[in-house]
Amino acid sequence: MTRLLAALSFCFSLFASPLVAGDIQAGKARAGVCSFCHGADGVSKMEYTPSLAGQPDLYIQWQLVFFRAGTRENANMKTIVEELTNEDIRNLGAYYASLPPMKNPKPDEKPELSRKGAEAAVGRRCASCHTDNFAGTKATARLAGQREEYLIKALNEYKSGQRSGGAMAAMTDVAYQLSEEEIYALAHYLAHLN
Repeated sequence: MTRLLAALSFCFSLFASPLVAGDIQAGKARAGVCSFCHGADGVSKMEYTPSLAGQPDLYIQWQLVFFRAGTRENANMKTIVEELTNEDIRNLGAYYASLPPMKNPKPDEKPELSRKGAEAAVGRRCASCHTDNFAGTKATARLAGQREEYLIKALNEYKSGQRSGGAMAAMTDVAYQLSEEEIYALAHYLAHLN
């Protein structure tokens, strides 16, 4: 119940007063601790850790709120988000959204797997939330160019019900029906989009 109240409190703070844009420079200053895992430029070099560069502002904000409220759990994030104020969260959202999106530096050496991934994306209607180019929008994640192993991890967590917070219900419904082959194909396809 406390977690729900914390998330609702943030939501109320967003809508109770006129929306205030986050301060990109303040977000950059606050992102120092984030860079250890998510990269100095928001592009993660750490396995199983998502890149944040180019993620939609509201997506970053909501994920931080879910971590802070405990509705999304991660031991590494827990101690970091407990110290964040709502203003910090707005600023971090603005900062990461301002960065150029991550790009997969590796050529696609498995185009057949990407073709299967593209088919899975169409069949599961991924673009209906994540947009046609998978750049995300508002509170929906950018998937294009994201780390492949992270996408596999996230899809498996949604499929098993292990991951909560955010669009959990929609993602659980979609991921639950994915075969292991489709998960790998989708992740490969999305990771090689720029």
